[in-house]
Amino acid sequence: MLAIRNLNKSFGSLHVLKDINLDLNKGEVMAIIGPSGTGKSTLLRCINYLEAPQSGTITIKDFHTDYGKIKKGEIRELRKHSSMVFQNYNLFKNKTTIQNVMEPLVVVQKMNKDEAEKIAEELLRKVGMLDKRDQYPSRLSGGQQQRVGIARALAMNPQIIFADEPTGNLDSKTTMEVLKLMQKGVWVQKQTLVMVTHDNNLATYADRIFKIIDGKIVSIEENHHEVDLVQLEESMQAAAEAQAEGKSKNPAAEEQIETVVEAEEHRIEGKSE
Repeated sequence: MLAIRNLNKSFGSLHVLKDINLDLNKGEVMAIIGPSGTGKSTLLRCINYLEAPQSGTITIKDFHTDYGKIKKGEIRELRKHSSMVFQNYNLFKNKTTIQNVMEPLVVVQKMNKDEAEKIAEELLRKVGMLDKRDQYPSRLSGGQQQRVGIARALAMNPQIIFADEPTGNLDSKTTMEVLKLMQKGVWVQKQTLVMVTHDNNLATYADRIFKIIDGKIVSIEENHHEVDLVQLEESMQAAAEAQAEGKSKNPAAEEQIETVVEAEEHRIEGKSE
């Protein structure tokens, strides 16, 4: 789906990214890990041309360009395929929460405001921010601003989501909620998620883990999933609702829950050995 070849980025005499090559598949979650200052965030910004690489090429489906010769029209075309979740939120300070989420729908997709508002409200509900819809960013905590940023990225229904430390300012409960929301996008809508993270536990939910050290990809780890977070939550919720309503137990549902839980316990035990 996306291919990067020989991407290089320097800041003055400092060579930050060195001949980066990577391929992303449709419906894949990819994690980029590594020590601070190794170029992880810069790589995301270069792929989306928020930073200008010195050289390299990018191919997304039928779109192909050379970063060293890219034109304005090609930059717009490149960004049509993706959305970005920023580490420092990048919300419009003069717009309310719901206006921030509506912005790409109205400006980029030329959607009418009533339709855009309905979509924005649903996304804010999913990230637990609907009650803050009329608040300005200055009135929100860091974690709340991050959730709004994630809702804004999802609003465009992009083919690729680039996320720079997407859960870095979230508590554990909200982190799981956001993970499940993005996972649904990957599986249901076949989106591709590329996330930079320092959290090794978060990285284990990726299909592949790319490790960067000193501006180079030094390893690529395939990660074979044993756990479906969305399936687990939905199965447990269904079982709880059935029990609350006094219905007979569902052996198949209970067996499914036990299987997923056992798989997760086995995965955690295996990683701790």
